[in-house]
Amino acid sequence: QVQLVESGGGLVQAGGSLRLSCAASGSIFSINAMGWYRQAPGKQRELVAVISSGSSTNYAGSVKGRFTISRDNAKNTVYLQMNSLKPEDTAVYYCYVNAKMLSQMTTDYWGQGTQVTVSS
Repeated sequence: QVQLVESGGGLVQAGGSLRLSCAASGSIFSINAMGWYRQAPGKQRELVAVISSGSSTNYAGSVKGRFTISRDNAKNTVYLQMNSLKPEDTAVYYCYVNAKMLSQMTTDYWGQGTQVTVSS
């Protein structure tokens, strides 16, 4: 099993910044992709950003140029630096990890979610 612990959400004014962190722990052999999704009230969960094991990144068009995803492989941690936040960025943000376990099984894992609220 993999445990994901998220931190860094909160309330910020439009134009402000927040940094989300997500640390993975457990019987991990290796971590493949890591990323962030978000879900606003009444909407479907959507991809925000993803980073591969080789540090290739992909962003949703709505956050490109404002958000930066990074990872620290030594700490099994993924970060999301969010700048120039807008009210439409308000959502619950979920950490995502695709990990190969010591059993050699590869599975997707999700964090519990952290609330980001951007006031206008």
